[in-house]
Amino acid sequence: MSSPNLDAVTKPVTREQRWARGAATRGLVALPLVAGLVTCGWLLTDEPARQPVVASAPAPASTTPSTIGGGAGPSVLEETAPVTAQEPVHNGLNDWAHSLSGPLDLPAESLTGFATGELVLRDEQPNCKLSWVTLAGIASTSRTGDTAGPLRISPAQWKKFSHQVPGTAKPNIENVRDASIVAGRALCANNAALGGGAGWWKAIAAYRSSELFRQQVLGNAQMFAALSMDPDRASTPSTHAVRFALGQLGLPYVWGGNGPEAGAPGFDCSGLTKASYDSAGVALPRTADSQFRATRQVPITEEPRLGDLVFYGNPATNIHHVGLYLGNGLMINAPTEGQAIQIHTYHRKGDDYAGAGRPAN
Repeated sequence: MSSPNLDAVTKPVTREQRWARGAATRGLVALPLVAGLVTCGWLLTDEPARQPVVASAPAPASTTPSTIGGGAGPSVLEETAPVTAQEPVHNGLNDWAHSLSGPLDLPAESLTGFATGELVLRDEQPNCKLSWVTLAGIASTSRTGDTAGPLRISPAQWKKFSHQVPGTAKPNIENVRDASIVAGRALCANNAALGGGAGWWKAIAAYRSSELFRQQVLGNAQMFAALSMDPDRASTPSTHAVRFALGQLGLPYVWGGNGPEAGAPGFDCSGLTKASYDSAGVALPRTADSQFRATRQVPITEEPRLGDLVFYGNPATNIHHVGLYLGNGLMINAPTEGQAIQIHTYHRKGDDYAGAGRPAN
C-alpha cells in the first residue's frame, strides 16, 4: 500500500480526492470507533462484532507515549443540525445584516441575501425550517467545477428551481439574493425538513454528494449560528482558533504534522490545536498531554464552549488525543492516519473523555 504522505508529495491530490480515498477504506464518520490510545491516533473498529483494523503503524517506540485507557473513542459524527441562530425579520432586515456583518466576517449584502432565502422559504415551504446559517455555510465551502454562484448551485438545480424568483424578472445565479432563494428551494425539495439532525443531514447530502462539502457546511453554519447569538465573542482568540481549524477540514492526518505552513501536508491532533491557537496569538505546548496540563480546566459538569480544547485519556497518567470544541456537541479534530481533519461528536457514553481546557477567553 502506498503511503498517503508520499502520495501527497509526489503528485497533487485535492482535498475531495483525499477525503474520498479515506472514506473508501475507513467508513469515514458513519461508524462508531474504539480508541486505540496512541497519542493523536485511534485503533479503528466497526461495531464490536467485527475485527479491529489498525489504521497505521505506530510511531517509533522512542516517541510514542504509553498506551492507557480503553473506552470507546469519540470518532463518530452523529446526525445533527446547526443550533438555533438569531432569526431575521422582514422589517429591519438591513439593520440586522449590518449588525452581524462584522462579527460573522460576512458582507452585509450576503447576509441580507441568505436571510431573504430563509424568509421566502418560510412562506413557500414553512415545514422545511430552512435557516440562513445553512445558506451561509454553503457559501463558505470550497467551489467545485460543476457549480456556480455564491451558493454552489449546479446547472440542474438552477434550471429546476429558478422559476418565478420574487423581486426579479430574470434571476441571476451570481446574485446572492436570487441564488439563496433557488438554493433554499433545492434544499427544501421533496418535503425536506431541516429543523432536525436527520432531515438536515439528508437535505445537505442531496444538495451536494460530498462528505467534505457536508462537513464544511456544518462547521461554518454552526459557527455562524453560535456567533449570531453571542456576537461579542467573535473577536476572541478562541473564535479565531476555531475559524483557523475549520479552514483545515479535509487536510490529512500526519503524525507529528504541523501543517502546510510548516512543510507538512497536514496535522496530527495536537499539531492542529497548537496551530489554531498560534494563529490567534496564544501559545500552546506541542502534545495533547502537555496541552491538557497547561490549560485552565473547565468543570466536568459544564459543556465546553466555542474554542475550548477537549481531551481524551487518563488525566492521572496520559492524555492521548485532543480536539477543538465547535459547539452543539461537536469538535474539530485530526483523528488518525488515513483520515482527514474532520468534525466529530465530541463525547459519547463509554468513551475516555477526560474534560475540557480553556486556553483563552
